Amino acid sequence: MAAIEDDTTQGAAAHEIRAVLFDMDGVLVDSERLIAEAATRMFAQHYGLNVHYEDFTPFVGAGENRYLGGVAERYGVAIDIVAAKAWTYEIYGQLARRHAAGMRAMPGAVDYVRACRAHGLKTALASAADKVKVMINLEYLGLRQDEFDAVLTAEDVTRKKPDPEMYLKAAWRLAVEPAFCLVVEDAVNGTMAGVRAGARVLGITSSFTEEALREAGASWIVSDLACAPFPWELVVPPAPEDLSRRRL
Repeated sequence: MAAIEDDTTQGAAAHEIRAVLFDMDGVLVDSERLIAEAATRMFAQHYGLNVHYEDFTPFVGAGENRYLGGVAERYGVAIDIVAAKAWTYEIYGQLARRHAAGMRAMPGAVDYVRACRAHGLKTALASAADKVKVMINLEYLGLRQDEFDAVLTAEDVTRKKPDPEMYLKAAWRLAVEPAFCLVVEDAVNGTMAGVRAGARVLGITSSFTEEALREAGASWIVSDLACAPFPWELVVPPAPEDLSRRRL
């Protein structure tokens, strides 16, 4: 996949934001407690294993294969990852549709997405989660898939965050150079992916501390999108030259 050519990558015009690439979990919806609850129930029901919420923390943002598989490895249990995910999503969907405790729309998230599009920016949803979970979350939020110019999920990439593939592909689908993109992330893995893609990152402290997100490379930190500046309000520094033209 070739890089997108753009002859405006010199001077002030190179620093403006033209597209916003949103992670989902922890950015648009706070579902970490609910997916952990669903996974905990799955391990108990199907593997007789008593796991804990904190066991999942190191694997947040890395996709459900690693999210479930990492915990299974920690406990020395072999699992059928396809079946384990299906069972987990079934439980997760049931809990989400009941609006169970442990899931909520992140403050300001839906309005922020719609404001970006209304302002003329391109938008993409770029989640490491599988599509079935992303669709459950969008239904919960009341957001339609066509309210984004592109939607990418775990099935669209071969290398998960912190690899930059997800954000490079999202930028490519929008026909916008990563240097002109703002990535909105809550996870260390996702923040690293955005930085490695050559984008700037707005960090949300719903899952990790400000210190951890800054260390991963986030340029700005907020608690949620309700108090975040809009992309056109940000003072954007130049992107590193060696990252702004990454190729897949």
